[in-house]
Amino acid sequence: MGILLYIILGGLVGYLAARLLGRNEGIIASIVIGIIGSFIGGYVSTLFTGADQSFLTLSATGLFWSTVGALVLVAVLNAFSRSRRHNTI
Repeated sequence: MGILLYIILGGLVGYLAARLLGRNEGIIASIVIGIIGSFIGGYVSTLFTGADQSFLTLSATGLFWSTVGALVLVAVLNAFSRSRRHNTI
């Protein structure tokens, strides 16, 4: 049951981050963004707070850093996807 909860929360975090930064992702992409964002958020959390592995805890702090990590991931995805588009007149 625990892994299912993490998948659902990862999907919600990924969906929230994608929508906040103007991307329209599917369910699977949102889950992947949320899960990878949790790892990125754990790393960023360690840099800022010195606490280790806060992304593994199911708490408000863990969800916050997961969302921060997902936002960072989506921002990077936006930067790469926009740089490949060429608008010609």
